[in-house]
Amino acid sequence: MFDASTLQALSWAAFGCGFTWLMTTAGSAVVFFTGKDPEKGKLTHHIFLGFAAGVMIAASVWSLLNPAIEQAEEMGQIGWIPAAGGFLLGVAFLIALDSLLPHLHAESDEPEGIQTSWKRTTLLVSAVTLHNIPEGMSVGLLFAMASQAQGVAGEAYLGMAFALALGIGLQNFPEGAAISLPLRREGMSRAKAFAMGSLSGIVEPVFGILVVLAAGWISPFMPWLLAFAAGAMIYVVVEELIPEAHLGEHSNVGTLGVIVGFVVMMVLDVALG
Repeated sequence: MFDASTLQALSWAAFGCGFTWLMTTAGSAVVFFTGKDPEKGKLTHHIFLGFAAGVMIAASVWSLLNPAIEQAEEMGQIGWIPAAGGFLLGVAFLIALDSLLPHLHAESDEPEGIQTSWKRTTLLVSAVTLHNIPEGMSVGLLFAMASQAQGVAGEAYLGMAFALALGIGLQNFPEGAAISLPLRREGMSRAKAFAMGSLSGIVEPVFGILVVLAAGWISPFMPWLLAFAAGAMIYVVVEELIPEAHLGEHSNVGTLGVIVGFVVMMVLDVALG
């Protein structure tokens, strides 16, 4: 049986990650209101990718790396060591997944990862699903920390956790659209493109809840894991989101999307955390 703090963390994580998945689903529904005009779809796609990138950069710094450094110092460690080490491990983990998991980016014709017979649409969904793993982990980690901490520290971590869930939820709305719209352009029906976009976000509650369940064993390594999630998110931003947001003739809207997303997440984290 779970103790009270674990049950509380599970309920928080289920609520927070459930919200992020709901926002992915809501974003995927944009496909019902958008035509198949490829130019309009690409413009929207670039804006959404840029916004998602900005949110993930700000979340990685304020919601993950800063708490990792602070908690490491509270544990008597040198703050930058787990922050830097965990960050690099997160990058290495995503490089490994990127090399092994078959996936395809919306603006590319060449699949990445191991050779597979998967359809192009399946590969597109796989790429976005890959992004969502560190997002779910990061939300679950902060809720686990909030349940373990006492007093003011617990309240601070809880505020950061809800701010992160809200920020990721906001960027999941455009991310849901960023998968359903390309699927629609590939010729998939609106209903199926919506369903696939929604399902791409299911890994967030799955990984968020798994992290909470493992919190008792991973507590001593929490600074490393927070930095790990940050490294994985930054890898996604640098490797995929920003380059795709700047392809074609709409690069300026991608840049503005990054800036807006960064500011929104920064304000949320400072105001709620």
